[in-house]
Amino acid sequence: MESFGLKASLILVAILLFADCLNVEGQICRPSGTIRGKKPPPGECNQDNDSDCCKEGQLYTKYKCSPPVSSHTKAYLTLNGFEKDEDGGAPSECDNHYHSDDTPVVALSTGWYNKGSRCLNNISITANGRSVVAMVVDECDSTMGCDSVHDYQPPCRNNIVDASRAVWKALGVPHGQWGGLDITWTDA
Repeated sequence: MESFGLKASLILVAILLFADCLNVEGQICRPSGTIRGKKPPPGECNQDNDSDCCKEGQLYTKYKCSPPVSSHTKAYLTLNGFEKDEDGGAPSECDNHYHSDDTPVVALSTGWYNKGSRCLNNISITANGRSVVAMVVDECDSTMGCDSVHDYQPPCRNNIVDASRAVWKALGVPHGQWGGLDITWTDA
């Protein structure tokens, strides 16, 4: 009888540990609040690459997290300019430099950017039957927006890989379809 109690206790502990591991891996990233949009001053929101400008009074969702990273993390690819005076705004967070749009570079949503832990590391992006390796150089801020620092653009969604033109070219996406694409990515 004592052997049965020990076995049952061990099985219960194993089930609880397994369930706890599933809970960590399956956590859902929930919104952390909202930001109320402000109307940008004239000429202050760069709409290159079809970037959105904040609208006065509109509420925009913000996130401190992103979905868990896996060997095939689902994301949404957007187009960003990393050169001076483009819609990317300021120099890149990782190295305080601008980058050529002919170089495969990306900005990741705040949770995936993870306080810079992926800075200057490569990720592999797959879509359209092709893959490309790109370097992480910036954060696509999911926690702030609608201000001069963020070029009066709304916060990024929590599942964004914001990519240079070089990434779009390497994936073989026709130029007229650049701007938004479902992809998968992983650390390279």
